[in-house]
Amino acid sequence: MKRAFLLLTGVALLPSCTVGPTYHPRSATDLGVPDGWSVTAPPSRDDLTRWWRTFDDPVLTQLVEQAATTNLDIAQSIARLRQAREALIVSGASLLPTVSGSGSYSRSEPIRGGGTTLTLPDGTVTTAGAGGRSSFSLGLDANYQLDLFGGVRSGVAASRAQYEAAGFDYATMLLSVESEVARNYVLARAYQAQLANAKANLGIQDDNLEIAGFRVQAGLVSSVDAEQARASRAQTAAGIPTIEQQYNAAVSRIAVLTGQAPGALKPLLEAPQPIPAGPASVAAGIPADVLRQRPDVRSAERKLAAATAQIGVSKAQLFPALTLSGSLSANAGNLSSVLDTITGSLFGSISQAIFNGGRLNAQVRSSRAGADAAFAAYKSSVLGALEDVENALTALRSATQREEQFGIAFDAASNSALLARSQYRSGLTDFTTLNTQEAALISARNGLVQAQSDKATALIALYAALGGGWDSTTTPTAPQ
Repeated sequence: MKRAFLLLTGVALLPSCTVGPTYHPRSATDLGVPDGWSVTAPPSRDDLTRWWRTFDDPVLTQLVEQAATTNLDIAQSIARLRQAREALIVSGASLLPTVSGSGSYSRSEPIRGGGTTLTLPDGTVTTAGAGGRSSFSLGLDANYQLDLFGGVRSGVAASRAQYEAAGFDYATMLLSVESEVARNYVLARAYQAQLANAKANLGIQDDNLEIAGFRVQAGLVSSVDAEQARASRAQTAAGIPTIEQQYNAAVSRIAVLTGQAPGALKPLLEAPQPIPAGPASVAAGIPADVLRQRPDVRSAERKLAAATAQIGVSKAQLFPALTLSGSLSANAGNLSSVLDTITGSLFGSISQAIFNGGRLNAQVRSSRAGADAAFAAYKSSVLGALEDVENALTALRSATQREEQFGIAFDAASNSALLARSQYRSGLTDFTTLNTQEAALISARNGLVQAQSDKATALIALYAALGGGWDSTTTPTAPQ
C-alpha cells in the first residue's frame, strides 16, 4: 500500500500541458499609444506618494490621511480584496490532493446467554465468554484529479490575476477619495474667500448707500443714486446665503469622505485659511510612467490576464479528466493492535464529455469574447489615463494664466474703484460711474479667487491623473 500512495504522489507530479493561450503584456503600440506621443512636460522625478503635502497645509494633510483609513468606500474595497485573496486560496487548493480520515468504535453485548457454563474445582459454577466484543477501525481516503491539460492551473492563474486586480481597484478607490477630499477642501477655502469678499463688498456698498443718502438730502443728486446704491447692496447681500450653502456642502462632503457625520468638521474648518497654492510646477513624465503609476490601468491589465487564463479553464473541459483515488483501512478488536494489519486500494478513473449540446465549445467562445472585452477595456483605460493627464495639464496652464491676469485686473479695479469713490464723494462723478467701478472690482476680486481655486483643483486633478497617492512599486495586498 505504501507503494500505491507513492505512485499516487508521483502521478500528481507528472508534467502536463496547458491548452489555453499564454498571456503576454501588450506593447504601447497595441494599446493605441503613438510611438512619438508624450505629454507636454519633462520626465517626472517627483515623489507623488504623498502629493498633498506639497500644498504645505496641515489641515489638508490631516483630512486626506484620515480619509485613507476611515473612508467607508475604501473599507468596502479592502473587504473585496480580502474576498479575492480567499478565492485565490480556494483555487490553489485544487492543485493538491484531498485527504480525509475516519475512525469508528463499536461494541456488541449479548442479549441473553451467549457463554459457556463451567464447573470449577471448588464447585463454583461460572459462564465464560458471556461479555461483549469491541471493534476499532481507522480509515484514510485520498482523491486527486490530475491537471493534465492545465485547466486547474489556468483557474489558479485567473484567481491570482483577479486578486491583483482587486488590489489595484483598492488603490484606485484610495486615490479617488484622496483627491476628492483635497478638491472639496479647496472649494471650502474658496467659498470662505468668496464669503469674505462679499462681506467686504457689502461694507463698501453700505458706505456708498450712506453717502448717496446724504447727497440726496443735500439736494446735490436725485434719489436715483440712493436707489441704485440700495439695489447694488441688496444684490450683494442676496449672494451671501448661496455662498454659505455651498461652503456647508463642501464641509459636509469632507466629513462624509472621512467617515464622519456631515457637521463634524465645522469646528476644524471654521477659521478661514488661504486657498492652498501647491508647487509652481509638476513634472508629468512620459506615457510609460503614467501607465506604471495608474492603478486603474494596472487593474485593467490584470483583468485582461484573468480573462485570458479563463480561456484555458474552458478549453480544458473539452479534454479527458483523469482522477486517482486511494484508501487505507485497519480493523482490530483493541486499540493497541489496530495498526497491525492495514489494507489499501488504489483506483483510477477517466471521463470524457461525448455529447453536451455544444455547451463546452460555447463556454470557450464566451471566454474568448470576455478576453476581447477585457482587452478593449484595458486599451480604453490607457487612453483615458493619457487623456486625463493632457486635460489636467491644460487646465493647470489655463488657471495659471487666468490667475495672473485676474491679479492685474484686481489691482487695476481696486485703484479705479478707490478713485471713483473719492470723486463721487467730491461730486466730480456720478453714481453710475462709481457703481460700474465697484462692480468691476467685485468681478475681479471673485475672478481672482476662482482662478486660484481652479489652479489648485487642476493641480489636484493632475496628481490624480498621474496616479499619485500610493506606492506604485508594490501590488496592494489584503490585510491579515
